Amino acid sequence: MNVEDLYNYCLSIPGAEATTPFDDVTLVMKVCGKMFALIPLDADLLSITIKCDPETAVSLREQYSCVSAAWHMNKTHWNTIHITGEMGVDELKKWIRHSVDEVIKKLPKIKQREYYGTVEQ
Repeated sequence: MNVEDLYNYCLSIPGAEATTPFDDVTLVMKVCGKMFALIPLDADLLSITIKCDPETAVSLREQYSCVSAAWHMNKTHWNTIHITGEMGVDELKKWIRHSVDEVIKKLPKIKQREYYGTVEQ
């Protein structure tokens, strides 16, 4: 997976938007105004930083050498996945979706239902 594929996959998530609030070389992917992924464009090795539930964050670090606690983020909830080929594309996409779900579950219940399309009319 290259940076364009990673970017396009993140943008394919319903409601996703790409922003650059920190600098011109860090893409911050958001859904419902909340960060779910960071993609540094200036790194020597492509990576993505995603949100995880705490147990999953530790488990992923133990399972994959390409996963580490995220630099400058809450290490309980954020992991950086280096795109080395160790983790397959489908697995990577699974964890990006997990990150979106982690962000959405912190929103008020009405916003969660709106996002998932379960609002009663």
